[in-house]
Amino acid sequence: MQILISDANVLIDMNAAGLLKMMFQLPYLFQVSDMLFVDELSDHHPELLEYGLELAELDSMHMLEAQELVTRYADPSRYDCFSLALAKQQSCPLLSGDKALRKAASKEGVIVKGSIWVVNELVKNGILTKEEARDAYRKMEAAGSRLPWDTAYHMLDDL
Repeated sequence: MQILISDANVLIDMNAAGLLKMMFQLPYLFQVSDMLFVDELSDHHPELLEYGLELAELDSMHMLEAQELVTRYADPSRYDCFSLALAKQQSCPLLSGDKALRKAASKEGVIVKGSIWVVNELVKNGILTKEEARDAYRKMEAAGSRLPWDTAYHMLDDL
């Protein structure tokens, strides 16, 4: 099963859309850095572990790399750099909608997927209908998610 490392904002988008539990029905193994979970997610979303989210720990080499990423890139947060280093460690894609993190990941040769990709995967895997996906996008937009909405709806129409 393919591993996907998530930053917080994709999980926030999925929560806003009411898709958080459904996301874990996809045929992927979702992981976050243990530090991100403890410091930012555990208080508000302890259910993520029950849904299937796995915590992953950076090895010493990649912990050093995460610290280097923090100094190399000014805009991604420290936790974003931990997520990027974890994706490099696991040799897998990163789930993020954060513009600065996506740019850094591209420079680091890491494939990045975002909330639109997750929603499309839910539809492709028969977990969500297109109409339910449109409703999910409306909820994300109402909650303040910043996605390219025209692209999101067009991609959904093309499925």
